[in-house]
Amino acid sequence: MKEAKEAQSKAKVIPHILWLVCLVLFNSGGVLAVNMTIPSTLVRGTVGGEALLSVRYISFSLDLPVIKWQLKREKFVTVVQSIGTDIIGNLRPEYRDRILIFENGTLLLHNLRLSDEGAYDVEISITDDTFPGEGGITLTVDEPISRPYIQMEASSVLELSENFILNCSHENGTRTTYRWSKGGKPLTNETRFVLSADQKLLTITRVLMADDDIYGCMVENPVGRMTSLPIRLTVYRRSSLYIILSTGGIFLLITLVTICACWTPSKKSRHPARKPLCRFDDHSHHSLINNGADVLPIMTEHNGKNVVTSLYILQQKDPSLDDMSSSSIGSPEHDRPPCYNGSLNESSCPRSTSPLGHSSQRYP
Repeated sequence: MKEAKEAQSKAKVIPHILWLVCLVLFNSGGVLAVNMTIPSTLVRGTVGGEALLSVRYISFSLDLPVIKWQLKREKFVTVVQSIGTDIIGNLRPEYRDRILIFENGTLLLHNLRLSDEGAYDVEISITDDTFPGEGGITLTVDEPISRPYIQMEASSVLELSENFILNCSHENGTRTTYRWSKGGKPLTNETRFVLSADQKLLTITRVLMADDDIYGCMVENPVGRMTSLPIRLTVYRRSSLYIILSTGGIFLLITLVTICACWTPSKKSRHPARKPLCRFDDHSHHSLINNGADVLPIMTEHNGKNVVTSLYILQQKDPSLDDMSSSSIGSPEHDRPPCYNGSLNESSCPRSTSPLGHSSQRYP
């Protein structure tokens, strides 16, 4: 009886031992599964650089592993698939000449792009193993930061000015964070110093003399950091004389604007009407000559022809010339007035009669 009972107890213990052995072998990654380890699940890269997605696996099989890398998008996109280091099939256009596979399953990406960022899944399977090894790595790709610089409206400001803004600017960089310093010490949100949501803008709500100092900003992202050159902000004291002058200037400006708005130009004509030119007849012509008037020829244009007109300038008669003028009365040369050509075809000279009774004409 005792022997029968011992045999039954041994039969019950053996299945339990076998089950425990199978469980240990499965968890230890023996011949039942590929045991894969990943040193780092987060890899950071820069645009134009390289990224090494490193993995390791252990298997008792001598067969070459089948390695498959996928990138998680809306659906999984196959990046590369290989048997050992030999790539199977054709690579997608965006991955050509940019991928290298190592024997342990590690993936090397060249000439990184911002589109390479994402979550990568790797699967390594061997024919003799029941279960493949699986794992995941997250890759981030950032653009390096260029040196930042501080922008502001002016390098000097008057005391008690409001909302003076300093802007920390830079050309390149992704996922950036900003930090401000004043006098070499970190600057945080205070009563008068307000930082924007991304901390890129620093606003001084009310400038005081104590704000006359050196300011700087630092830009940082996952692949590096850069600090701007320090810049000096000069604060001038606002005096009572400045307030008086500024108030008086504003009042003077308002007065001038009011006067200009109310003033209207006069409608009175600035130029008097011209008097019509008088025409002289032959009688007045001779009288002007007899009274000692000077005659000046003036060229005018009439109906396309050049006409000579006479301008008479009256002069005061010299008493000493009375005797000479009286003795010249009756002389033919003095009785006849000077003449000028009115046009090229006609002459304004009066005709005179020669002693022989023929008329003669004087030409200039």
